[in-house]
Amino acid sequence: MTDKPVTLAAIIGAHGVAGEVRLKLFGEGAEALKSYKSFDAAGRVLTLKSVRPGPNGAVARFAEIGDRGAAEAMRGTALTVPRSALPLLPEGEYYHADLVGLPCTSSTGETLGEIVAVENFGAGDIIEVQRPSIEGKPGKRFMAPMHVVVLSEDGAVIDAAFAE
Repeated sequence: MTDKPVTLAAIIGAHGVAGEVRLKLFGEGAEALKSYKSFDAAGRVLTLKSVRPGPNGAVARFAEIGDRGAAEAMRGTALTVPRSALPLLPEGEYYHADLVGLPCTSSTGETLGEIVAVENFGAGDIIEVQRPSIEGKPGKRFMAPMHVVVLSEDGAVIDAAFAE
């Protein structure tokens, strides 16, 4: 596990005139953000003063944002924390951020590439794998449902039937 930044929310605009911001959430909800005292916001540290559920996500107040103009200027900014700040997960659960970049092989031993994305279209997680480049041309991508993937410390093994 590396300590890469993990995006928990993004500022989508101002809320009111006192510097509160509206947040799009990428995690467990507004309450989960309370366990973090500060966030990296494009190289700037923002100290969380309060957060509550709001329209389309949450409404937050940060010590460094004092008025509506400052809040509007932060629109589109991702709020991240180091991976090491996230809570430990039970056996069999994973953070998407831990999967991206993992090398993949098929169940028959063929090198497939690496995971570049984890998607969920409603029926469960699906990984997207980028095949290696060949003769300077980028490799093709394919998707596989998470239930045919076995994760380990060394990478992911995908059932050969799903590895195109």
